Amino acid sequence: MLLVKNGIPTPFSAVAFSEEAAIDTLEKRGYPMVLKPTVGSWGRMIALLKDRDSAEGIMETRESMYPIYQVYYLEEFVNRPPRDIRAIMVGDEVVAAIYRYSGDGQWKTNMALGGKAEPMKVTKELEDICIKAKNAVQGQIVGVDLMESKENGLVVHEVNNTTEYKNTVRVTGVDIPALMIDYAMKSRK
Repeated sequence: MLLVKNGIPTPFSAVAFSEEAAIDTLEKRGYPMVLKPTVGSWGRMIALLKDRDSAEGIMETRESMYPIYQVYYLEEFVNRPPRDIRAIMVGDEVVAAIYRYSGDGQWKTNMALGGKAEPMKVTKELEDICIKAKNAVQGQIVGVDLMESKENGLVVHEVNNTTEYKNTVRVTGVDIPALMIDYAMKSRK
């Protein structure tokens, strides 16, 4: 909501607090959509809902889990290349960015699921949208995940306050932990 409120392009998303409300949103908005946990990492518990049958089956399983998994966060399935972008922000600077490619024909780009990474040149457009996203959530050190929508250009689909950067360091050679520590030490003064 903060991203949208601040004019940052995002995929359509909705939150439902019951299976019935989630199905109603899906039926009105249309398939496919992505179901994400409200808290998660490494691409776990994210599902592509292609039709009502798949949505009902996946949601039925979540109804028996902890209540946090009964909050249905739905996100538009963005028409994009088989990759997304992870940009690491330290202060007002994108210190490194990578493309994350889906592995073995999968649609998820998470490295923990077999995705591949390569360095990305930080453009002015990427930097501008990342700074706006970081500021919208009042972050200092964040990971901004973006997709290249074929219809809408760059869209932000997540801003992570505890982003993983291991693969970004490996691929870009940027010493992100040192930059984070330097930033934190300068911020103390």
